[in-house]
Amino acid sequence: MGRFHRHDDGTEHEHTHRHHDPNPDHGDHRHYQTSSQRIDVLEAIFAENDSLAEDNRTTFASNGIRALNLMSSPGSGKTTILQRTLDELAGEFAIGVIEGDIATDLDAAKLNGRGAQVSLLNTSNGFGGECHLDAPMVHRALPGLDLPRLDLVIIENVGNLVCPAEFDVGEHAKAMVYSITEGEDKPLKYPVMFRAVDIVLLNKIDLVPHLDADVDSYITHVREVNATATILPVSARTGAGMGAWFGWLRRFAQGSGTA
Repeated sequence: MGRFHRHDDGTEHEHTHRHHDPNPDHGDHRHYQTSSQRIDVLEAIFAENDSLAEDNRTTFASNGIRALNLMSSPGSGKTTILQRTLDELAGEFAIGVIEGDIATDLDAAKLNGRGAQVSLLNTSNGFGGECHLDAPMVHRALPGLDLPRLDLVIIENVGNLVCPAEFDVGEHAKAMVYSITEGEDKPLKYPVMFRAVDIVLLNKIDLVPHLDADVDSYITHVREVNATATILPVSARTGAGMGAWFGWLRRFAQGSGTA
């Protein structure tokens, strides 16, 4: 006789046990039935997210703001690039930063005093923390910025190469930082992230002489999943290539499409 049950992820199936099996806990898993419940829940989550993302975009537009979603894995140098960016551009544009992190204000503290408004957004909920920012979170962070006085909002997403790319937060473009130290295979292993972005900053190129790394192979692998994104090799530490990034961001802030 079979036992029907549902897992926490919403998957339902029946364990069918053979009578001669000496250990009935070894069920026959060949007859899985996938319920529509999990799909319905995910569709509802994304529908709510997309609705609030449009609200966020409308709020940005009504205040004359361009918004950029900046993503990466942990340790890629995203915050350092943001520090250098504020040092260069905060005198030209009024910049706000939504600083997303699971816990602590360490990254937000690094950005203070650099001429930008900073709104800290911790995703910790007492049970760990969300691995990404979504539109409702960004919506809650907006009152921490004086929006009518801003030209550009940079949303520094939680460090993660998977989930952040799946959520529209109301941005006008997506950017990511990809470090030489992460290995050249990451675009192929995490194609959703690399496919979603408008610009890739290949960071820490100052380490190339010390690593078995070929910049061309990194770029080739990005191109395999995203044929149109702007790719800029940079070093946030030395400043190499950062001028091209500043130029891209200036054009973006002035409303020139996604570039």
